[in-house]
Amino acid sequence: YFNACLVFILFIVFVVKIFHNTDSEFASIGDTEKMFNSIACIHGPDDNVDNSYLTFRSWGAFMFGIIEIFVSSAVTYCDQASWQSRIAAKPIQGVWGFILAGFIWFSIPNVMATTTGMAYLAISSDNGSHFLDAGQIDEGLVTPLIAEKVLGSAGGILILTMGAMALMSTGSGEVMGLSSVIVYDIYQTYIRPFRDNLEPHHCVLCGQTRKGLEKSKPNPHVDGDALCSCEDATKCSQCADDVETARNTTQYYLKKPYACQTHGRFREYMDFLFEFKNWCIVWVTVCMVPLGLVVFQTGINLNWIFYSGATVTIPCFPPVVLSIIWVKATGIGLIAGSISGLVCGIVATLVTATTYPGGLDLFLNNTVKDYTILAGNVTGFVVSLTVCIVGSLLTHKIKGAADVEFEWMKMYDIDNPLQPWELLYREDMKGMVYDDRPSFHQMNKAFRKAKLTAYIAGGSSIFLFAILIPGVMAAYPVMNHTRFQMWLNFTQAWAITMAIIVVVLPPTEEIMRIVKQCRKNKSPVQALATVSFPRDANGDVEIVKSHSMLEAHEMVVKDGGDYSCSNSDVLPAAV
Repeated sequence: YFNACLVFILFIVFVVKIFHNTDSEFASIGDTEKMFNSIACIHGPDDNVDNSYLTFRSWGAFMFGIIEIFVSSAVTYCDQASWQSRIAAKPIQGVWGFILAGFIWFSIPNVMATTTGMAYLAISSDNGSHFLDAGQIDEGLVTPLIAEKVLGSAGGILILTMGAMALMSTGSGEVMGLSSVIVYDIYQTYIRPFRDNLEPHHCVLCGQTRKGLEKSKPNPHVDGDALCSCEDATKCSQCADDVETARNTTQYYLKKPYACQTHGRFREYMDFLFEFKNWCIVWVTVCMVPLGLVVFQTGINLNWIFYSGATVTIPCFPPVVLSIIWVKATGIGLIAGSISGLVCGIVATLVTATTYPGGLDLFLNNTVKDYTILAGNVTGFVVSLTVCIVGSLLTHKIKGAADVEFEWMKMYDIDNPLQPWELLYREDMKGMVYDDRPSFHQMNKAFRKAKLTAYIAGGSSIFLFAILIPGVMAAYPVMNHTRFQMWLNFTQAWAITMAIIVVVLPPTEEIMRIVKQCRKNKSPVQALATVSFPRDANGDVEIVKSHSMLEAHEMVVKDGGDYSCSNSDVLPAAV
């Protein structure tokens, strides 16, 4: 939170100094009209209408937009840190969180590029030549240069601080994500699993078929005589004692083995993985230093790393999506699609690079040309998607509804028996009757609002950013001063609004959560005294009784009843 606040505050200061500073030492900076007049005189790229920098009609920009659709999709869907953030939040919170994050993110590159780009062109016009060559511009040196020119040494410190804040907030998430892949996807799965040869439908604790699958009869995957009978860890008294003992143990050498015969060994195994992950975080962080030094010594710029990395990542995008939404996707088909898409994407990139002057002799330059990147991205995506679909259709073993349900249960059963995911969503399942976990239908019903919100908000965002805004601005061949001023005002207003949200919204939400929790922590007498109970047709208070477990007593609450003195554990619905 503090990193984001500091970035936006420094960001706003930077914008004000360039666009709204009448005391600037540069004649063309500090006033939008002066900047417009300076930029209007510069001869722009041949791809731009009238060779002007003051236009949205640019073939190069259009190509860049198409490339970014592939690159952004691949980077987002294939980023472990993004998935961990999604899983950690509830559906409706995750939807609004990521939609709002997209709006916040849009303000940073948009305003920063406009601010530094316009300022660089303006002072270059006054200078009579560019301060940087094409290679230095590709290395991202425009922003530091403008910061130094406009703010002096303080500008360099400002940019360094913003970069450090962004690196800490983003880098920490990526380090955690990579460590999770190493520990849980590689080490736990293939090197040291808790139980060898465990099938997806088996309980990790006892190795028997999970409860719930026996209801999907006839199902050839289920052995009705060998069903899991492990007690729920959330209801296990021995586990409660183990957790309490571990919590009260202040010295590690005094730690006692877990006493629970059902969950004790698995709890020790998870403790080991947790410690191993902590070490992985240290190793990954340390390894980033020599990796960065190697990249620096080779002279490879960030532009090449980003786009070449996208070419390698994009073939993984279709398998990730298909593994979630398509029940017939198989491991063989998805792996074949990823590998074939990767090979074909690299080949297409190299072949297209040879068509430019210098060919592969100018490897770093020609492999990140617009058509080179586009050819590699499109080829890798199409080949990967095609092979994934064809390979899965040829290798899947789904023959009926029971097989379909069994495949979905693989995802449904991704769970930690010590902390079942049902606990996370229990509050959202109020009023629903289920055994250990809610059904697919109940989950869909409970989170239908989140799904519709994701579809509507996501589609609206794509329309806004990819069609409406660029379409409106591209309607004018070349902007005059009025339209140029309108565009600057729009981007700056967007940035200020997002800055206010970043600074104000998180503490406000946290305060609301604290207040809500304090209300929940009231004593039963206080809670019941302030509740208005729903009543049935006879005027009696309605009772909602959970069918997921047997109650010790049953009670019908009448008007005027002394709720605080009742021994029953059945409470009115409003409670």
